[in-house]
Amino acid sequence: MEERNFKIFILKDNEELGKKAAEDAGKILEEYTNKLNKKCICVFAAAPSQDTFLQNLSKNKNIKWKNIYAFHLDEYIDLPKGHPNTFEEYLRTHIFDKVNILKENIFYIKDAGKNEEEMIKNYTKFFVEKYKEVKENGGIYLAFIGIGVNGHIAFNEPDTDLWTDKFMIKITLDDISVKQQYEDYKNHPNPEARYKSLEEVPRNALTMTVSAILLADKIFCMVPGTQKADAVKKVIEGEISEKVPASFLRFHKSINLYLDKNSSSKLNKKPECKI
Repeated sequence: MEERNFKIFILKDNEELGKKAAEDAGKILEEYTNKLNKKCICVFAAAPSQDTFLQNLSKNKNIKWKNIYAFHLDEYIDLPKGHPNTFEEYLRTHIFDKVNILKENIFYIKDAGKNEEEMIKNYTKFFVEKYKEVKENGGIYLAFIGIGVNGHIAFNEPDTDLWTDKFMIKITLDDISVKQQYEDYKNHPNPEARYKSLEEVPRNALTMTVSAILLADKIFCMVPGTQKADAVKKVIEGEISEKVPASFLRFHKSINLYLDKNSSSKLNKKPECKI
């Protein structure tokens, strides 16, 4: 019999959400990287929903970051390397520049090749090599992800091939994701990162697949904000469907889903017995 452990944590606000998720993830990373001195793979999402989580995780001084291989879930094809809206730049500023991780242990998608075919081939190769090394030596693979307004995970959009056994694929963002990206960056502190219109938002990206995410030993999913409430309801209370890619998380054996009061606001409440 297969057992699945799907835990839902509902916190007061985004700040508390980030603290709790970082505390839980930190305990596992402390155990493996420090106490057991094992290598780990960590795959990171890059989005404002991850800000408080990464801020708190970076403060944990008991994680031995030298034992971590870091990958990221997705990246725009249309943006040049170094653009402030690339996910490489987001992760560099929000986590990697703040911790003592070896530069050679950080794997950026745009560094994996000169074109999208090379990037997919080589990034897959790099991950497989590190995954085998980690697992053969008693380490662990953790995925730190979010859920999009349209229910995507990474950039696996609704009605794309969610059943593929490939590690990485090319996708086109749907209109809801384009709008979400525009909203995410419209108040960015760096003016160069603000899209002037929806037309400026990149449409093409590379993404780790659903099956690559589900390969993780444990998934931490951080989802704050009112704008995510509809997607959260569909993920938890709806059917497992290609129209809601994040619903596939319910196939996983061990996942922690962190919500705040806003993102959980449309979930059904349990009936109360008044006695």
